[in-house]
Amino acid sequence: MVEDSKGDLPQFGLQLGMEGEELTEQETALYDRQIRVWGLDAQRRLTRASILVSGVNGTTAEFCKNIVLAGVGTLTLVDDREFSEEALSANFLIPPEKSLCDGKTLAELCSDSLKDFNPMVHVSALKGDILSFKEDFFSKFDVVVVSCCNLSVKKLINEKCRSISKRVAFYSVDCRDSCGEIFVDLQSYKYTKKKKLDEAVECELHYPSLEQALAAPWKKLPKKMSKLYFAMRVIELFEEIENRRPGGISFTDLPAVLKIKKELCEAQSIDEYQVPDDLLERLVSGHGEFPPVCAILGGILGQEVIKAVSSKGEPLKNFFFFDVFNGKGVIEDVSNGNASSNFPITPNLVEHFQLID
Repeated sequence: MVEDSKGDLPQFGLQLGMEGEELTEQETALYDRQIRVWGLDAQRRLTRASILVSGVNGTTAEFCKNIVLAGVGTLTLVDDREFSEEALSANFLIPPEKSLCDGKTLAELCSDSLKDFNPMVHVSALKGDILSFKEDFFSKFDVVVVSCCNLSVKKLINEKCRSISKRVAFYSVDCRDSCGEIFVDLQSYKYTKKKKLDEAVECELHYPSLEQALAAPWKKLPKKMSKLYFAMRVIELFEEIENRRPGGISFTDLPAVLKIKKELCEAQSIDEYQVPDDLLERLVSGHGEFPPVCAILGGILGQEVIKAVSSKGEPLKNFFFFDVFNGKGVIEDVSNGNASSNFPITPNLVEHFQLID
């Protein structure tokens, strides 16, 4: 983080409770190379940050590895699912020997593995349904990352993070075979940005919640909007209507998905070519996560969380999409400035399509 002319820290970034805390000699020695890159104060903020990850898969495993190696203060994992071959296929933190996995949740298995990456980071696993945790629980953290959950759960956790007085950064991430998406909500966020060698300017970004962002009418979005944005909304809607777990979709569902796409495009007044059939086919035909895409998404997510915690660099606002077929990563700003109270479409879509079925 950039100091002002008096050497005092500006009140930017996340509100980390670290007054009077300095890096220990051991921490300074361990993170020496990182300190040379982003500075002592940035590392100090990172080392005092507390992060919650709900849903452990290949993508969040990559993310957890990155922030543990970077030296985050504490990392808490929540995922009560048990070992499965599907989970093992993309998550390198799960031991391949099934005998080591008996009786343990995915969160516990991954927590044990992560402790070996950096013993100075406090990694723990917590049992329970993330939806049952109250707002006070989320106030213990500076960053909340969710995955492996449907859209309604993401929205609810996002709103819980927003309802507490402490500003908590919220991220959701999904990898669907060869494609992936990251959503970011930093609420009102200040940071410093270098313009010249010795000059820095103060910047502020205002983020909408996930529900606000998704309420933006499609016809008001840029014409070159990533087609993955629309395709992911179609898949999410199908899973909500059919009460499917995230990723619990197959090629046999394609006709129903295309039907929802057609009706959704009509409701949003956009041409169907904006949501290509071949893209939807790839999303429904995929077999879980594709490890190379997990590595890319986990790397980007780790980078963004480190930015938010350290206040170093301009953060992503507010969607990131990656498609391995073209090798492109695209940032799209879908803010509530693009939405209108006259078009509260997305929050009511599930109910709407259940009625017409």
